[in-house]
Amino acid sequence: MSPSVSYPLTKDTPVSHLPFSPAVRVGDLIFVSGQASVDGGGRIIPDTFEGEFRRSVENLRKVLETAGSDLRHVIQTRNYVRDAANLARYNELYREYFSAPFPTRTTITNCLGPELHYEIECVAVARPS
Repeated sequence: MSPSVSYPLTKDTPVSHLPFSPAVRVGDLIFVSGQASVDGGGRIIPDTFEGEFRRSVENLRKVLETAGSDLRHVIQTRNYVRDAANLARYNELYREYFSAPFPTRTTITNCLGPELHYEIECVAVARPS
């Protein structure tokens, strides 16, 4: 039997005008597309690195909630940091949202265009019923 596939979405889920789903749920696994410092309509909200980090993770939290999960159930993150000079602050902020045992993590620097400082995507498991 194949696991069920769904595309969780509510009016509060941050969306983009680009062709991708915010999240795809396959059975109990949830795959979340990159979340950046955007408003509910996908418009970029420029800010400091810290401001963009916090808004991105809060968008991630909203998408996970819609899909039946939360930050505690994240098992992997991929992080994109425009400027490597922000890595120390990035690690401090990351610890505010994720705690031991930490999800597996990949961080790529010097990879975003000038309009963004930070972006995060993840894989999570559904909260137990």
